[in-house]
Amino acid sequence: MTDYDVVVIGAGPVGENVADRAVRGGLTAVIVESELVGGECSYWACMPSKALLRPVAAVSEATHLEGVHGAQLDPPGVLDRRDSFASHWNDDGQVKWLNGAHIGLVRGRGRLTGPKTVSVSPADGPPLELRARQAVVIATGTRAAVPPIPGLAEARPWTSREATSAHEVPRRLAIIGGGVVGSELACAWQSLGAQVTLAVREERLLDRMEDFAGTMVAAGLAALGADVRCGVDVVAVARPRPGGPVTLTLDDQTTVEADEVLTATGREPHTDDLGLETVGLKPGAWLDVDGVCQVTSIDGGWLYAAGDVNHISLLTHMGKYQARICGDAIAARARGRTPASTAWADQSAVPQVIFTTPEVAWVGLTSAEAAGAGRSIRVVDYELGAVAGAKLFEDGYSGKARMVVDEDRKTMIGATLAGPGVGEMIHAATVAVAGQVPLHLLWHAVPSYPTMSEVWLRLLETYGL
Repeated sequence: MTDYDVVVIGAGPVGENVADRAVRGGLTAVIVESELVGGECSYWACMPSKALLRPVAAVSEATHLEGVHGAQLDPPGVLDRRDSFASHWNDDGQVKWLNGAHIGLVRGRGRLTGPKTVSVSPADGPPLELRARQAVVIATGTRAAVPPIPGLAEARPWTSREATSAHEVPRRLAIIGGGVVGSELACAWQSLGAQVTLAVREERLLDRMEDFAGTMVAAGLAALGADVRCGVDVVAVARPRPGGPVTLTLDDQTTVEADEVLTATGREPHTDDLGLETVGLKPGAWLDVDGVCQVTSIDGGWLYAAGDVNHISLLTHMGKYQARICGDAIAARARGRTPASTAWADQSAVPQVIFTTPEVAWVGLTSAEAAGAGRSIRVVDYELGAVAGAKLFEDGYSGKARMVVDEDRKTMIGATLAGPGVGEMIHAATVAVAGQVPLHLLWHAVPSYPTMSEVWLRLLETYGL
């Protein structure tokens, strides 16, 4: 039995940040990892997907500027660049960082065996037993959910992992799901040469966001040549021959034939083989936590769950935010102190960017969410293309900005932007939402001219300031 102050299961960005903050607080920490140090984001999600999408956006921007000619995608070059951003699926650099941060690493499958104890089963060799003096932190994240569509599992579908790491462009790609993953990967692979068909159960893409966002993304995909079918269900999938074509049957009696099928219908917690039953929890369940990520149903306060696994906000940057608070809290309690802060922005001021063509970025509440919560709101819209900076950014720029204002408090509680390049603009709104800055003070945050950020001034003017 080897003792540490903190044992973290999962070496993704969340686990790394928890361990780092605990060590900075004077504790010892070890991370248990069964795959690659750096986790899903580094190798199969955020980094490789954005590496696929950035060249697409760059070419789109270039082709919409008079005086710029000849911009085109080189699919093999794009895939090579993607590989470099995924470190060629080698985690030596991440391990070096752990060593420099004085964080231990044990490779293998980690499972709880009781309060504060973890057994690690390496790929070869006998199990290793670890004991935490202060806390065990579960940071195992999520995995792609494969819906129970007849024949889908047998067809060996792509999930986001295969779709971000594939080394050949499929001739035809069918995608089930029209959320963030489905929309982004449709944009990437259609641009790289695949013929993409999206089958979306909902009536529009990105149905949890402001309606104009999904409409604009669908139009962008259609302009690229993708076939976007909304309001349809996939009722059966068949791949008669391994490696052969796959056929999707839809509930409108039509069929789609493709070379690969990608399921992008959501995520499920990676908690089914963690030994949760040994401490009275249900295997495969999401883990309920408080504001410092302490699992609420465990006596003694020793078990924490940070990041996607607690189902609060399934985004890398919000998981890292939780991790910093979690690690600080564990270190503070080890010294007999009260944690300095708790997490709340992961529920009320969450920013996200969708790297489609056009991009979508938002933070806080949508107008529907705010109205549904009983807030007295005013919705203010402005055409981004009317801003001088947008006209300079791209000829014929088309985009839209929406601000959701709490009329009782006169603060911005949500914002959504859709258009080329808007991902780099959303942090201004995030600061306003998280800081609950009154509109009359935002009026004095003067945007630079001529940039697209001038839209914030135009929104305030449209509001009446």
